[in-house]
Amino acid sequence: MSKTVLSPIISGTMNWGVWDKNLTTKEMENMIQVSIENKITTFDHADIYGSYTTEADFGKAFHASKIDREKLQLITKCGIQMIADKRPENKVKHYDYSKDYIIKSVEKSLKNLKTDYVDVFLLHRPSPLMQADEIAEAVEKLKGEGKIIDFGLSNFTSSQTDLIRSKTEVSYNQVQFSATHYEPMTDGSLDYMQTHGIRPLSWNPLGTVFREDTKKTRRLKKLFSELVEKYHLGSDTLLLAWILKHPAKIIPIAGTVNIARIQSLMKAVELDMDTQDWFTIWTESMGDDVP
Repeated sequence: MSKTVLSPIISGTMNWGVWDKNLTTKEMENMIQVSIENKITTFDHADIYGSYTTEADFGKAFHASKIDREKLQLITKCGIQMIADKRPENKVKHYDYSKDYIIKSVEKSLKNLKTDYVDVFLLHRPSPLMQADEIAEAVEKLKGEGKIIDFGLSNFTSSQTDLIRSKTEVSYNQVQFSATHYEPMTDGSLDYMQTHGIRPLSWNPLGTVFREDTKKTRRLKKLFSELVEKYHLGSDTLLLAWILKHPAKIIPIAGTVNIARIQSLMKAVELDMDTQDWFTIWTESMGDDVP
């Protein structure tokens, strides 16, 4: 079981840096402050974000903020080897889950984030070559040294999770889940996580509703124009509330840097969406009645 208490909604930092918003140190510092003021105290990272630069940028902002480390929780991931200026040795995108690499990666993340420990450490994506014994040795060493508190996975199937669980405790699995990408709800993944006490984290929780113009998104936008009037909340908040109603206790990772949106996100936690509205959203996404 997890030793860490995460906020009900997590702030995703993937787009804070050079991959998208290119926030300055001062802007990142403000984002951290605003998030915490609005009870979003957990920040999701990965070593690769910003082509291996965003962790360090966040660390500078966190250090400048003088915020007490105990007031926030940090998640990071490793394993993906990207072709990037900061990784000139990488000739092809691949994965590395050797014991030495995992340990060195965590230690590098700690240095970048200006912290002595991360609350949750995840393997970013499964590798066909991963060896559960070696992974477990690295995880247990890092836990023993107090460098990580909890361990989990990201984008792992149930069978891949079983492989890792056979050697070390798995407390989290970060998966893609939204009203437009609901497969973890139908393929047994969320059932598996509930059965084994694994907390799901949801990346891209808004799905494709605002990013694509398809029959599916048009149906959902029409529905949400009605639900926004009913609940007096934005579509993005309602999409998070849809996720939060699931009994697997999924924690959505919200990537917005819009302050007004950040200030409204926690309203999703307070909302107990009507059951028929929940099923209507799923129905419109499927384009058919519930089986």
